[in-house]
Amino acid sequence: MTDATEDRPWLDLELEDDFDEELEQEIDDARIPAELRALLGKRQKATIDRGVYFRELLRLQSELVKLQDWVSHKGLKLVVLFEGRDSAGKGGVIKRITQRVNPRSCRVVALPAPNDREKTQWYFQRYVPHLPAAGEIVLFDRSWYNRAGVERVMGFASEQQVEEFFRDVPEFERMLVRSGVVLVKYWFSITDEEQQFRFLMRIHDPIKQWKLSPMDLQSRVRWEQYTKAKEAMFERTNIPEAPWTIVEGNDKKLARLNCIAHLLSVIPYGEVPHEPVVLPERVFNPDYERATLPRELYVPDVYGPKAR
Repeated sequence: MTDATEDRPWLDLELEDDFDEELEQEIDDARIPAELRALLGKRQKATIDRGVYFRELLRLQSELVKLQDWVSHKGLKLVVLFEGRDSAGKGGVIKRITQRVNPRSCRVVALPAPNDREKTQWYFQRYVPHLPAAGEIVLFDRSWYNRAGVERVMGFASEQQVEEFFRDVPEFERMLVRSGVVLVKYWFSITDEEQQFRFLMRIHDPIKQWKLSPMDLQSRVRWEQYTKAKEAMFERTNIPEAPWTIVEGNDKKLARLNCIAHLLSVIPYGEVPHEPVVLPERVFNPDYERATLPRELYVPDVYGPKAR
């Protein structure tokens, strides 16, 4: 039997390989453990055609590359905060934003719980070193708003500390904006039922169990407390200089497309002029002989034609 790829144009294969990364994630999203199939009928079905989703995602991702180029060219500083309910889809959107951009100037910050030393610092101090320099984009996968959410609900911060946070955070964010930072804040919202389903997915799927922490389980118990904390956070921190934008997250695909489209609309960007790239000719040295390396240095060919 011959390999089906042997007779296909190399450009088609290259493009297919480029798309496969998203396809792999799509397959992962579709894996439903048998224990949960009975609940599928209660879930809202996808509201966008799969083909349309892929086309729009790739189009938006190409625009993100242009946006990053513009940010670098103009020396802008972009900070995007991703907050919301556990399992609301923040990670999936961040993954799609970073999937095709240059990681050298677009990075994700996901800080662990503060250590003993950090607990004695000014609250915002641990976040400041991660803010962008000119030409950079920083995506915070959770941010200083931990104090208004998990720390408040779980009792890790006193009411006095929470009140100080609410007094300080508007001025802190105004300072960032005055310094030239473009600050975008997203809240990902899902229903109680959808969060329950996604948590059960994580419980029954070994590949996803690492996503489920004891704190996540407590968020189910304290759903109403988190709701009250979210409402207070919006009321106290939705300022004109840095307003909140809510992303409806029940439909993952729509949430990804809508969030990326909104992010692209925040900063007017254009094409950056570049000199044409020309591949130089390879220099050949007639006296050079490539050394033959020992076979044991190579990764075993488990799946290639030599393994057949």
